[in-house]
Amino acid sequence: MRIVVALGGNALLRRGEPLTAAVQRTNVKIAALALADLARDHEIIVAHGNGPQVGLLALQGASYDPQKPWPLDVLGAETDGMIGYLIEQELMNALPKGSHCATLLSRVEVDPKDPAFGTPSKPIGPVYSDTEAAQAARDHGWQMVQEANGGMRRIVPSPMPLRIIGLDAIKVLLDAKHIVICAGGGGIPVIRNASGDMEGVEAVIDKDRTSALLGLGLGADALLLLTDVPAVYRDFGAPDQSAISTTTPAELGNLDLPPGSMGPKVAAAVAFATASGKLAGIGQLTDARAIIEGRAGTRVLAE
Repeated sequence: MRIVVALGGNALLRRGEPLTAAVQRTNVKIAALALADLARDHEIIVAHGNGPQVGLLALQGASYDPQKPWPLDVLGAETDGMIGYLIEQELMNALPKGSHCATLLSRVEVDPKDPAFGTPSKPIGPVYSDTEAAQAARDHGWQMVQEANGGMRRIVPSPMPLRIIGLDAIKVLLDAKHIVICAGGGGIPVIRNASGDMEGVEAVIDKDRTSALLGLGLGADALLLLTDVPAVYRDFGAPDQSAISTTTPAELGNLDLPPGSMGPKVAAAVAFATASGKLAGIGQLTDARAIIEGRAGTRVLAE
């Protein structure tokens, strides 16, 4: 099977952990074991999030010169290189000798008129106390939002991905039997300007939506959206919450889910399963194989 695997932020940073290189390397080693297990008998393409990392780089840049912040598209490209390197190295350590892997920077075209640019919604960076958040907003002009688990985070626009630029290069590498790491952080957001040239924009694209688009573009047999919860739940957080094992796009689309957490994953799973007629799975990183084999997670199958 050809499987697009989208790693959530927990692959690099669990909730409450510090944003250090050592912590991220340790967590990537765990992710690499699950990926290597799949790669032994499936063709995998790996995408990943970058919310904490791109926010940290933005904060570091703002500390250098608050009046001239580094643009988010450039910071996104930097995180793609950093995270891709960590995943590639640990994955190659976990696979048999002679395996091949390549990390690509992926530009993803968005619509400059996307309404998301007027309504920022994507949390990035570390979690701040209310006092710290107020100070960051004053110092850098950032918009902040309350986290469900407490604290505040910066929010930025998250436009819909329209086209993955460089899809042909990914196909060439797959034909050459390479595991490809791409579309990191949802891809580097770019628009086509009035003269027809591409230019970066201030945004962070949702990596699950881009992963669904990637899966469709590559004719994938399955899309795996891996996170730190075992499945999608009905009435999540309530005493009678219940995990959903197998469902359809129509049933899953009727759930009322938080827009900043499980909502984008469900939307991406529904979009992929509906358009392709293939499997979309949501669940824990360590259950990757079990989700494919129907033993864990939430499996979304076309009606």
